[in-house]
Amino acid sequence: MQESQTRIVEQQLAEALARFELVLVPGLYDSGPEHWQSCWQRRFSGWRRVTQRSWNEPDIHRWTDAIKRTLTQCQRPAVLIGHSLGALATCSLLDSGTVSVAGAMLVAPAEPAKFELEDHVPCSRLPVPSVVVASHDDPLMRFDRAEYWAGTWGSRLIDLGEAQHINAEAGFGPWPYGLSILSEFIATL
Repeated sequence: MQESQTRIVEQQLAEALARFELVLVPGLYDSGPEHWQSCWQRRFSGWRRVTQRSWNEPDIHRWTDAIKRTLTQCQRPAVLIGHSLGALATCSLLDSGTVSVAGAMLVAPAEPAKFELEDHVPCSRLPVPSVVVASHDDPLMRFDRAEYWAGTWGSRLIDLGEAQHINAEAGFGPWPYGLSILSEFIATL
């Protein structure tokens, strides 16, 4: 992304904070320091990040409880930005219908069956607008399954091509294109 476009996106995201709380929902192992979620958190001081004691066990109830705790601190409706298991936890929480969330960006959601979460992830349209960002060679979810889940959840699907699990190991550090996707999504809310 060109520098002028980067400044425009940064300005749009700064303006979004007047309407929404932007909340990062990490996946398993808490998205390390070079992961795009961590890069975004360092770059935008007003954003929140879900925290919990242990990120090493795929306990969906622990994840959703942690998201709920974070949302109690929010003054405005939230836009949840979940990665992998964090995307699944976001969907699970939204299915409960008890939170003030305006929308969700679901990046590289993991296949629920990989974590035995089929009974915890909604098989219906999410109650808020959403976008799924997926890759053709993601080891945690085949692209045809990402298409299925995006359709099931009523989400817009963004195809990143071959981008693996859209994490630091796949080269997604600052990820300016992801910020552009987020900015465009927020503009629709």
